[in-house]
Amino acid sequence: MSDYAPSAALRGAVDLSALRNRPASAPAPGGGPAGGAPSGAGSGQSRLVFDVTDATFGEALELSRTVPVVVDLWAEWCGPCKQLSPILEKVVREHAGRLVLAKVDVDANPQLMQAFRAQSIPLVVALVAGQPVPLFTGAVPEEQVRQVFAQLLQLAAQNGVTGTVPTDGDDEAAGQPEEPPLPPLHAEAYEAIEAGDYARAIAAYEKALKENPRDADAQAGLGQVRLLARVQDTDPATVRAAAADGPLDIDAQLAVADLDIAGGHVDDAFDRLLDLFAGLPADQRKPVQERLVELFGVVGAADPRVVRARGRLTSLLF
Repeated sequence: MSDYAPSAALRGAVDLSALRNRPASAPAPGGGPAGGAPSGAGSGQSRLVFDVTDATFGEALELSRTVPVVVDLWAEWCGPCKQLSPILEKVVREHAGRLVLAKVDVDANPQLMQAFRAQSIPLVVALVAGQPVPLFTGAVPEEQVRQVFAQLLQLAAQNGVTGTVPTDGDDEAAGQPEEPPLPPLHAEAYEAIEAGDYARAIAAYEKALKENPRDADAQAGLGQVRLLARVQDTDPATVRAAAADGPLDIDAQLAVADLDIAGGHVDDAFDRLLDLFAGLPADQRKPVQERLVELFGVVGAADPRVVRARGRLTSLLF
């Protein structure tokens, strides 16, 4: 994964001009972009954390002239996204209106995905005075998020963006029933993930599954963290070159499939592993089958891409 810190000067890393003037619903009376979430954000959105779409993104650009806008490009099937998004929301809320978080579902907003050249997700960028600033890709620990946001605020101040968004009544917990605490081993895994200690998180989830083999949350979490651990600090070019040189090299093909899943290329990953499975002798297929089953859990059993891939795997097995 590649990590970025905010650049010392604003640079137009991507071209957002086509989205700047896209029509959106009119602001509420007395409101407007500087007052909080874009007016096109869905009901239930807060001033600090809100969804934006291809249609409403122009308002987020305008809001960035008042306060830095952190943009989280994510998808429902993306395991690392689910690990990172709660961290982003937590840290943004702690800054009490000095920055906001705009969430972009890349599956529903392909123009934004293309505009930001999102080759992998989660992808986190910022908007400052209408200009994009790359921050980082992939799930990163909470402390690193804090450090990057601190640099972002410094950069924003250098460019005259020092406003705040009102936070009165923005406490997401207000009026909501208190959530039950996480089971101890799940809590330990989350703490380890935030610290970037994936080995400890894996151990916690494995222990939870040993105590309760039917713990679906632990099973899903284990697959996601294993994926994070495998793709951490890998060089995509090296991994892909090794796979190209060894079409039947199981380890090399598994490594590329991991990168494809982490980057959102789900069908590519499944097709690669299923083709590999079909081309291997029966006594060498087990690692590929196990990885496929694990990645099915990461993407989600109900996802149509998983349903298709699982059907093909079944046909190859029998």
